[in-house]
Amino acid sequence: MDFINIAKKRHSVRSYTSQKVEPEKLEQILEAAHVAPTAANLQPVHLIAVQSEEGLAKISKAAGIYNAPLAIIVCADHEKAWVRPFDQKQTGDIDASILTDHMMLQATELGLGTVWVCYFKPDVLREEFQLPDNLEPVNILVIGYSADKLADTERFDTQRIPMDELVSYEKL
Repeated sequence: MDFINIAKKRHSVRSYTSQKVEPEKLEQILEAAHVAPTAANLQPVHLIAVQSEEGLAKISKAAGIYNAPLAIIVCADHEKAWVRPFDQKQTGDIDASILTDHMMLQATELGLGTVWVCYFKPDVLREEFQLPDNLEPVNILVIGYSADKLADTERFDTQRIPMDELVSYEKL
Protein backbone atom coordinates (compact mmCIF):
# COMPACT_ATOMS: atom_id res chain seq x y z
CA MET A 1 0.00 0.00 0.00
CA ASP A 2 1.36 3.45 -0.79
CA PHE A 3 1.55 6.21 1.79
CA ILE A 4 -1.47 8.30 0.76
CA ASN A 5 -3.70 5.21 0.79
CA ILE A 6 -2.47 4.24 4.27
CA ALA A 7 -3.17 7.79 5.45
CA LYS A 8 -6.66 7.71 3.93
CA LYS A 9 -7.42 4.29 5.42
CA ARG A 10 -6.49 5.39 8.97
CA HIS A 11 -9.36 6.58 11.12
CA SER A 12 -10.07 6.95 14.82
CA VAL A 13 -11.27 3.63 16.20
CA ARG A 14 -13.32 3.69 19.39
CA SER A 15 -14.45 0.07 19.50
CA TYR A 16 -12.06 -2.89 19.60
CA THR A 17 -12.32 -6.64 19.53
CA SER A 18 -10.70 -8.63 22.33
CA GLN A 19 -8.05 -10.03 19.97
CA LYS A 20 -4.54 -9.30 21.26
CA VAL A 21 -2.00 -7.52 19.08
CA GLU A 22 0.62 -10.02 18.01
CA PRO A 23 4.14 -9.41 19.41
CA GLU A 24 5.65 -9.12 15.92
CA LYS A 25 3.14 -6.39 15.02
CA LEU A 26 3.88 -4.52 18.24
CA GLU A 27 7.60 -4.71 17.42
CA GLN A 28 6.95 -3.23 13.95
CA ILE A 29 4.92 -0.40 15.50
CA LEU A 30 7.70 0.33 17.98
CA GLU A 31 10.27 0.19 15.18
CA ALA A 32 8.27 2.87 13.36
CA ALA A 33 8.65 5.06 16.45
CA HIS A 34 12.34 4.23 16.69
CA VAL A 35 13.07 5.50 13.17
CA ALA A 36 10.93 8.64 13.49
CA PRO A 37 12.80 11.95 13.25
CA THR A 38 13.23 14.22 16.26
CA ALA A 39 14.66 17.72 16.59
CA ALA A 40 18.46 17.60 16.48
CA ASN A 41 18.11 13.79 16.69
CA LEU A 42 17.96 14.10 20.48
CA GLN A 43 15.16 11.52 20.72
CA PRO A 44 13.56 13.06 23.84
CA VAL A 45 10.74 10.56 24.00
CA HIS A 46 9.94 7.53 26.13
CA LEU A 47 7.21 5.01 25.31
CA ILE A 48 5.38 2.82 27.78
CA ALA A 49 3.72 -0.11 26.00
CA VAL A 50 0.88 -1.46 28.11
CA GLN A 51 -0.86 -4.77 27.39
CA SER A 52 -1.60 -6.39 30.75
CA GLU A 53 -5.08 -6.15 32.24
CA GLU A 54 -3.57 -4.47 35.30
CA GLY A 55 -1.69 -1.88 33.21
CA LEU A 56 -4.69 -1.15 30.99
CA ALA A 57 -6.82 -0.70 34.12
CA LYS A 58 -4.29 1.88 35.36
CA ILE A 59 -4.57 3.82 32.10
CA SER A 60 -8.37 3.56 32.26
CA LYS A 61 -8.27 5.55 35.49
CA ALA A 62 -6.91 8.45 33.44
CA ALA A 63 -8.55 8.03 30.03
CA GLY A 64 -11.06 6.12 27.98
CA ILE A 65 -9.22 3.47 25.96
CA TYR A 66 -12.26 1.73 24.49
CA ASN A 67 -11.37 -1.77 25.79
CA ALA A 68 -8.38 -1.94 23.46
CA PRO A 69 -5.80 -4.66 24.18
CA LEU A 70 -2.82 -2.32 23.77
CA ALA A 71 -2.05 1.28 24.65
CA ILE A 72 1.21 3.17 24.34
CA ILE A 73 1.79 6.12 26.63
CA VAL A 74 3.95 8.58 24.71
CA CYS A 75 6.07 10.79 26.96
CA ALA A 76 8.29 13.75 26.18
CA ASP A 77 11.56 13.89 28.11
CA HIS A 78 12.09 17.54 29.04
CA GLU A 79 15.70 16.91 30.08
CA LYS A 80 16.62 15.82 26.54
CA ALA A 81 14.40 17.93 24.26
CA TRP A 82 15.91 20.47 21.90
CA VAL A 83 15.10 24.11 22.69
CA ARG A 84 14.82 26.72 19.94
CA PRO A 85 17.17 29.51 21.04
CA PHE A 86 15.08 32.41 19.72
CA ASP A 87 12.01 31.89 21.89
CA GLN A 88 12.89 28.90 24.13
CA LYS A 89 10.27 26.66 22.45
CA GLN A 90 10.95 23.12 23.63
CA THR A 91 10.19 20.51 20.97
CA GLY A 92 9.51 17.42 23.11
CA ASP A 93 5.76 17.52 22.46
CA ILE A 94 6.37 17.88 18.73
CA ASP A 95 8.81 14.96 18.72
CA ALA A 96 6.35 12.84 20.70
CA SER A 97 3.65 13.66 18.15
CA ILE A 98 5.87 12.66 15.24
CA LEU A 99 6.55 9.28 16.86
CA THR A 100 2.86 8.81 17.54
CA ASP A 101 1.97 9.51 13.92
CA HIS A 102 4.58 7.03 12.68
CA MET A 103 3.22 4.33 15.01
CA MET A 104 -0.37 5.09 14.04
CA LEU A 105 0.33 4.76 10.32
CA GLN A 106 2.39 1.59 10.81
CA ALA A 107 -0.48 0.06 12.79
CA THR A 108 -2.87 0.94 9.96
CA GLU A 109 -0.63 -0.77 7.43
CA LEU A 110 -0.64 -3.87 9.66
CA GLY A 111 -4.45 -3.98 9.68
CA LEU A 112 -4.86 -2.54 13.17
CA GLY A 113 -7.06 0.30 14.35
CA THR A 114 -5.88 3.21 16.48
CA VAL A 115 -7.06 6.32 18.23
CA TRP A 116 -4.82 9.12 19.45
CA VAL A 117 -5.99 10.06 22.95
CA CYS A 118 -5.16 13.49 24.34
CA TYR A 119 -8.17 13.71 26.66
CA PHE A 120 -6.63 12.19 29.77
CA LYS A 121 -5.61 13.07 33.31
CA PRO A 122 -1.81 13.42 33.24
CA ASP A 123 -1.54 13.47 37.03
CA VAL A 124 -3.23 10.07 37.22
CA LEU A 125 -0.85 8.58 34.62
CA ARG A 126 2.10 10.08 36.49
CA GLU A 127 0.99 8.47 39.72
CA GLU A 128 -0.08 5.09 38.30
CA PHE A 129 3.12 4.63 36.28
CA GLN A 130 5.43 6.47 38.70
CA LEU A 131 6.69 8.82 36.00
CA PRO A 132 9.67 10.97 36.96
CA ASP A 133 9.29 14.75 36.75
CA ASN A 134 11.22 14.99 33.46
CA LEU A 135 8.70 12.77 31.61
CA GLU A 136 5.49 14.42 30.48
CA PRO A 137 2.76 12.15 29.12
CA VAL A 138 1.81 13.85 25.84
CA ASN A 139 -0.70 11.36 24.46
CA ILE A 140 -1.85 7.77 24.57
CA LEU A 141 -1.97 5.73 21.37
CA VAL A 142 -4.68 3.09 21.67
CA ILE A 143 -4.21 0.10 19.34
CA GLY A 144 -6.10 -3.07 18.49
CA TYR A 145 -8.35 -4.81 16.01
CA SER A 146 -11.27 -2.59 15.11
CA ALA A 147 -14.81 -3.67 15.83
CA ASP A 148 -15.98 -0.65 13.79
CA LYS A 149 -16.71 -0.70 10.09
CA LEU A 150 -13.94 0.61 7.88
CA ALA A 151 -13.92 4.32 7.17
CA ASP A 152 -14.70 5.62 3.69
CA THR A 153 -11.35 6.50 2.12
CA GLU A 154 -13.06 9.18 0.03
CA ARG A 155 -14.38 11.01 3.12
CA PHE A 156 -11.66 13.65 2.84
CA ASP A 157 -13.37 15.23 -0.16
CA THR A 158 -16.23 16.34 2.11
CA GLN A 159 -14.69 16.35 5.60
CA ARG A 160 -11.66 18.53 5.03
CA ILE A 161 -11.27 22.18 4.16
CA PRO A 162 -10.47 22.76 0.48
CA MET A 163 -6.80 22.72 -0.48
CA ASP A 164 -6.85 26.44 -1.34
CA GLU A 165 -7.86 27.17 2.27
CA LEU A 166 -5.18 24.86 3.62
CA VAL A 167 -2.27 26.01 1.46
CA SER A 168 -1.01 29.35 0.28
CA TYR A 169 2.00 29.83 -1.94
CA GLU A 170 4.57 32.45 -1.05
CA LYS A 171 2.09 34.79 0.65
CA LEU A 172 -1.04 34.62 2.78
